[in-house]
Amino acid sequence: MIGLLQRVTEARVDIDAERVATIGAGLLVLVGVRPTDDDASALRLIDRLLQYRVFADQQGKMNLSLGQTQGGLLLVPQFTLAADTHKGSRPGFSTAAPPGQGRQLFDTLVQAARARHGRVETGVFGAHMRVRRACHLLAGELISGEISIATEHASMPRGPMS
Repeated sequence: MIGLLQRVTEARVDIDAERVATIGAGLLVLVGVRPTDDDASALRLIDRLLQYRVFADQQGKMNLSLGQTQGGLLLVPQFTLAADTHKGSRPGFSTAAPPGQGRQLFDTLVQAARARHGRVETGVFGAHMRVRRACHLLAGELISGEISIATEHASMPRGPMS
C-alpha cells in the first residue's frame, strides 16, 4: 500500500457541497492500493503512520508521533497514487488494485486505524472528493511548516530466519 502523508493544521473532505470529514492538527494521508497488497500491507502501513515522528517536541525537534500527540488522522482513498508513469506522458492505472480489492483493503486500514487511534476520519471510496488542507504556522504551537512523506508497504514474504 502507498501512503502520502502530510502534516496539517487542519484538513477536510467535501463531496459536492457536503462536508464528509474534517480534522484539526494531525495527518492527512492519501492511500493507494496495488494488486499485490493484502491485509498485512494495510496493517503495516497503519503501524508506520502512527509511529512516524513528524511532530515537534518541546525543543522544536521532530520527535513525536501522531499517537503521542493524539492528533487527527484523515485517511483518503486515492487510486491514482498507484499510477504507472514509467513511459509516455499519460499515467496508466492498471497498476492500481481493482475497485473491490481497493475498497476492502482501505476498509481494513480504516478499521485498524480506529482500533489503534481515537481520532480517525475518512474520505469516501470511489467518490469525487475535494480535499482541502492547511499547513500554516499556528502562533504559539509546535505544529508548523509543511511536511510531506511518501511511504510504501508491500506484503513481505515470510520465510525461515537466517
